[in-house]
Amino acid sequence: MKDSIIQLSNVHYQRGEKIILDDVSMDIRRGSIVAIMGPSGVGKTTILRLISGQLLPARGSIRVNGQLVSAMSRHELYECRKEIGVLLQNGALFTDLTVFENVATPLREHTDLDDDEISARVLDKLDSVGLLGTEELMPQSLSGGMARRVALARAVILNPKIVLFDEPMAGLDPIARSTVSQLIRRTNDQLGLTSVIVTHNVTEMEKLVDYGFILASARLLAEGSPRDLMQSTDPAVDQFMNGRVEGPISFRYQDESNTSARTPS
Repeated sequence: MKDSIIQLSNVHYQRGEKIILDDVSMDIRRGSIVAIMGPSGVGKTTILRLISGQLLPARGSIRVNGQLVSAMSRHELYECRKEIGVLLQNGALFTDLTVFENVATPLREHTDLDDDEISARVLDKLDSVGLLGTEELMPQSLSGGMARRVALARAVILNPKIVLFDEPMAGLDPIARSTVSQLIRRTNDQLGLTSVIVTHNVTEMEKLVDYGFILASARLLAEGSPRDLMQSTDPAVDQFMNGRVEGPISFRYQDESNTSARTPS
């Protein structure tokens, strides 16, 4: 697709005998917020690692901004990652650094900016997430929602084109979830980002994202707008989106050494 910024084409990835992703293809449009959903352990976070080049597929291809990730040199991959911000599930703040230094770390590592310019950029990003005045606080003194907002400021401090979110609302109370969700939408639109969000939270997904992908049994089960996915009559999609216990997607342990990955029937 002409306006795609991330393309996965027939991607296959496995660890040992366990197939994680089997023939998965995705087109992620520039400027959109996209959710990658599915039961635990189906390869959602693996996709984020493939996009950032931390992992390479056994077959298929991943392109970011038209560049084939697996063909990049170490220097090219390093430069590509400067354009990809990452927000992990717990925020992953450095516990021995202040809020200011947490947000400043990417600037100190990847730019030659002087202290005044670093300070101006850090304060601007903290202001954008509503945390101006917290610069000297330590992470342990922050609430979960505040820590996630600091992590968001750090993820966008280099003005990336893409931000990858791994369960950004996990463990937050309803008010903090709504706050972080609104910040993701506002930040995405104001900065012209493309945001890819791994999430289990169907309700938040319905409110926040433009497009969703559902994985199950190592395959891409469905894709579409939140409304299309919520209204799907496919039994497996309906089961996941509505949290039904009974359905094609089993929650019971299966000995995968004796089974191959397949799409739920």
